[in-house]
Amino acid sequence: MGKNSLDIKVGEVMEKNVVVVKEDDSVRDVLDLFKKHHFHTYPVITGDRQLAGVIDQDIILEILLFHRIPRVKHTHLAAVRSLGVNAKSIMIPHPVIISPDAGLNDAADIMLKHHVNRICVVEHGKLVGIISKLDIINGVIKRKGLE
Repeated sequence: MGKNSLDIKVGEVMEKNVVVVKEDDSVRDVLDLFKKHHFHTYPVITGDRQLAGVIDQDIILEILLFHRIPRVKHTHLAAVRSLGVNAKSIMIPHPVIISPDAGLNDAADIMLKHHVNRICVVEHGKLVGIISKLDIINGVIKRKGLE
């Protein structure tokens, strides 16, 4: 008998070829990446593939449109990010993560709880993949023979 969705592990359906940003990439490099690819979030890694943070579309909009945000809505963090020169200076430093050994139901619960569409998959601090809501949906459909 095949596995049900409760038995499927994140590592079985995650995307392993992840488009990443390096900590020292310039903000221009990050902007170019958003223009080239159409992901909403990019993991930021160190030289040895340790996950350092993430950069999402909200951060990019905040940087690009900072001058248009009403002053009453300016935050210290938004101001600091608007002056950032590299990925490390604009990233979210503590992203939502999951282990490749976690179940798909755990991944779905985390996504719904934190209102995110993708989660960085980390093993021993290193980025090993990304799992999205679509990966979960496709994994469950495949296991249930609904393709």
